[in-house]
Amino acid sequence: MSNQVQPHSLFTEFDIHLFKAGKHYKLYEKFGAHLIEKDGVKGCYFAVWAPSAKAVSVIGDFNYWLEGDHPLQVRWDGSGIWEGFIPEITQGARYKFKIHSHHNDIKTEKADPYAFYCEKPPQTASLTWKHDYHWKDASWMATREEHNALDRPFSVYELHLGSWKRKVEDGGRALNYVELAEELVAYVTKMQFTHVEFMPVMEYPYDPSWGYQLTGYFAPTSRFGKPEDLMLLIDKLHQAGVGVLLDWVPSHFPEDAHGLGFFDGSHLYEHPDRRRGYHPDWKSLIFNYGRNEVKSFLISNAFFWLDKFHADGLRVDAVASMLYLDYSREEGEWEPNEFGGRENLEAIAFMKDLNEAVYSTFKGIQTIAEESTSFPMVTKPVSLGGLGFGMKWMMGWMHDTLEYFKKDSIHRRHHQNDITFSMTYAFTENFMLPLSHDEVVYGKKSILGRMPGDEWQRFANLRLLFSYMYTHPGGKLLFMGGEFGQGEEWNFQNSLDWHLLQYPSHQGIQQLVTDLNKLYRKEPALHEKQFSSEGFEWINYGDAENSVLVFMRKGHKEENHLVIACNMTPVPREDYRIGLPSGKSLVQVFNSDYKKYGGSGMSNKKSIDILDSPWNGREKSASVVLPPLAMVAFYIS
Repeated sequence: MSNQVQPHSLFTEFDIHLFKAGKHYKLYEKFGAHLIEKDGVKGCYFAVWAPSAKAVSVIGDFNYWLEGDHPLQVRWDGSGIWEGFIPEITQGARYKFKIHSHHNDIKTEKADPYAFYCEKPPQTASLTWKHDYHWKDASWMATREEHNALDRPFSVYELHLGSWKRKVEDGGRALNYVELAEELVAYVTKMQFTHVEFMPVMEYPYDPSWGYQLTGYFAPTSRFGKPEDLMLLIDKLHQAGVGVLLDWVPSHFPEDAHGLGFFDGSHLYEHPDRRRGYHPDWKSLIFNYGRNEVKSFLISNAFFWLDKFHADGLRVDAVASMLYLDYSREEGEWEPNEFGGRENLEAIAFMKDLNEAVYSTFKGIQTIAEESTSFPMVTKPVSLGGLGFGMKWMMGWMHDTLEYFKKDSIHRRHHQNDITFSMTYAFTENFMLPLSHDEVVYGKKSILGRMPGDEWQRFANLRLLFSYMYTHPGGKLLFMGGEFGQGEEWNFQNSLDWHLLQYPSHQGIQQLVTDLNKLYRKEPALHEKQFSSEGFEWINYGDAENSVLVFMRKGHKEENHLVIACNMTPVPREDYRIGLPSGKSLVQVFNSDYKKYGGSGMSNKKSIDILDSPWNGREKSASVVLPPLAMVAFYIS
């Protein structure tokens, strides 16, 4: 192979201007390795940002990994971009950048930050790659705005691709993208979830990080196949009417030698001040959000997954850690902002720019913040002073609800306020209710494992928890395994305990979640106003003695309103009176105590008369049956 690196550039002066201004959002079309033809010769154009370098070479199998055989040329414009065209390089060639720094004469050997494909870990080289996939999801993309609207059901199945299901007959290996395109799509469709959320699919070196310590920001992990195979999986989900959310991690990155850290011998991507550039919890580096070129990199990365992989949304990880300079730091370990506050003003500006950019460019997408503090206006538009996210995880609801449900039912009457408190702030943001992977690890037990009581009560409590969740305002997220009552904590190295589905109690949980998804989809009252106080009304939140909650969910039309009653104890209430604003009769439409779910089968008659008898501050009332540890839902007719 010729060692001649020919001058070539994909950058215009305007590209450079946008890059340096933090406004270039498609850098993946410029940086990295691009297989092209130049003057009739096929080869690869390489470009990398390394402003502190005094020399940069492409090293790989094609030159025996020797520095200097294929040197890149630095641009004349002071951008710090090194580039060049190397003839004869083809698809799948392994390569890295050898960077000789001005700083202390340091040499670094780095994977390409913009590589589209990487070697399978623990190998760390980048691979030259040109995407070649013909999408068949035009129908979904044309109607996605309707599917992803905030007044539509948003029922998310969160999963870790490596441990959802494994091939026991093939050494216990994880399913690959192509196999998931058959088995996962069929399963999610059967379960009636509206969306899946993949824990990070971007390349990462360390399995126990679950993907949250990224090194290949533009490359799907090669653990499960080629980039086109992941495209196939997403395409098949779209064809089945299922939206795809991707976990995205702009908050921190690992210090692995081949990664972004100390990239050109300087603090290029990470903040140079250790108090702002190092995360003590995760032992990782924090992006320098005030550096425009880094902002262009990160927003381009968000664009990439929405553009090239047709993602329907990004769940942004660890937003709280980005918002606050003192996050997980003791006094003296952080420095206030220019106004003396604890807010990270540069990270806040980055998130606003991110959300404005993606929402204005990609029709029908959503961004979802994993944010655990009371930072205001996370889901309000940037034009109104908000961060601009579409939704935010409701961590307070998750914590309070799981704490309540793990208590023995006899003690719940002393904690009525814990279960009702979420409604005091439920409409301050567009909330999603998360029962995520974080709640089933590190000794917390599985969701089923937290439920109190004997065997029947544990499953009844789980059915009640899920039923309460699905009728509470907001989007829903359930981590894999929860939908059939996984017994053990999640272990990323093992498959879910699918064998449990031979038992009726676990089958019952799975059927319940399927039917709750159907109910959520079918009933306008459960989704049309899920982020508005107009969609919710308490009927009775004060019956602590009986541990009963009664509320109304409302849609646009009065005839679609639902009355929800939750009995949080194993004591059945055979003549429980509830106040109602109008109507002639109540009709039961859901009951988590049905025998098909593993319940006792206690139920209401087909139609219950509504009497002109005031109750709960309302003009009318009806007496209903509340089964043990159950939720029942009624139409008012």
